Amino acid sequence: MELPTSFEEFDIVEVRFKGGRKDFYRNTNQLPLITGEPVVVEVPNGQHIGYVSLKGELVRLQMLKKKVDNNEEIKSIYRVAGEKDLEKLEAVQGLENGTMYRARQIIGELQLKMKLSDVEYQADKTKATFYYSAEDRVDFRDLIKKLADEFKIRVEMRQISLRHEAGRLGGIGSCGRELCCSTWLSDFKSVSTTAARYQNLSLNPSKLSGQCGRLKCCLNYELETYMDALKDIPTVNRPLQTQKGDAILQKTDIFKKIMWFGFKGDNNWHPVPVGRVREIQEMNSKGQQPESLVEVVKEPTTKELLAAQLEGNLERLDEKFKPKNKKKKKKKPAGLQSLVEGVQQAAMKKQQDRPKKERQPQPVAEGRPEGKPERNPENRRQRDNRPPRPERKEEHRHAAPRPEGSGTEVAAGPKPERNNNQRRNNRNRNNNRPRPPKPTE
Repeated sequence: MELPTSFEEFDIVEVRFKGGRKDFYRNTNQLPLITGEPVVVEVPNGQHIGYVSLKGELVRLQMLKKKVDNNEEIKSIYRVAGEKDLEKLEAVQGLENGTMYRARQIIGELQLKMKLSDVEYQADKTKATFYYSAEDRVDFRDLIKKLADEFKIRVEMRQISLRHEAGRLGGIGSCGRELCCSTWLSDFKSVSTTAARYQNLSLNPSKLSGQCGRLKCCLNYELETYMDALKDIPTVNRPLQTQKGDAILQKTDIFKKIMWFGFKGDNNWHPVPVGRVREIQEMNSKGQQPESLVEVVKEPTTKELLAAQLEGNLERLDEKFKPKNKKKKKKKPAGLQSLVEGVQQAAMKKQQDRPKKERQPQPVAEGRPEGKPERNPENRRQRDNRPPRPERKEEHRHAAPRPEGSGTEVAAGPKPERNNNQRRNNRNRNNNRPRPPKPTE
């Protein structure tokens, strides 16, 4: 995806230095810079090293926010910082703590009412900037001379506010996160106690003040949301007058829109909705006083209860003797109904066109009920002419087999030894033996 030409032509880059200080520089050499890359930039009477924080269209928006003109003289970027440049910067930064401690001793000797918070050396070690805070104006001309003689560098004194001082030092806030002023917050707006009043916060200085000793900047974050919610809540300038006494406003729940009132001599607070508060204020303006803060619900009398019960019984009787309506057939969709009718008509036509089978009338035997077929008389005659079955004598189950052709009885012999496999094989053989076909009728 190709960027618009306005993005490519904008050659100004935002560079970040120690303590969150940022400035704009022009990329005159058209270097392929990356966010977070160290670069060597131009400064008065020397050079310094910073890190790229923004580039492209975002820089233009940031310049509009800070009201920086593009036509102004903007210093340029020399090159991308190499290893030697970074080593020099680390060596110079190692001198900052010792310089700050020695400068504080000199300030104490001169008895100046100022607080030195930070020292920043230039990368080429030709200049040092001393950041301090003070309540009144300070004459530090003698201090500059002594610092220049002590460290053999050019000295610049820069006064900062307490909020900027906290941002440069850093720390952890009461919320458990890093301070906003040391991470992303650059513009400090004035914070007053009215912001705490709108949000119903306790006016305790120890809870409302930050590490800088001033009111916390985060009090302004949700102020607009509270201001919008307060539009629906009525202002109570005087106590609400009721028959029980005057109710004084104790607390307001802005987002739930509930106001808590208490009577004199009573430690209990009573929650009242916002709509009910408006009604009581209107009644008080007319000279009326309600019975209580909460709307009184009248209990129904015995007559009203009986009338309601009778009305309910009549309704149940109407439902009991109500004629039952026939169930209405659900209408099928037009397309589905036509499809079903076509299938039914095709099935009926097929049934009508099928030829009927001719059935021969069967004779009915005498003495038999109608409808039963007559058995074959030849089979019956053969069954009647059979010789009688000889009487079989009961023999032992395990008797020895009789010899063929002998009519005499054979004594029972010893029980033959059989195992379970032989019994199972004989049983299977008898079951698989072909049986004579049944006589056809």
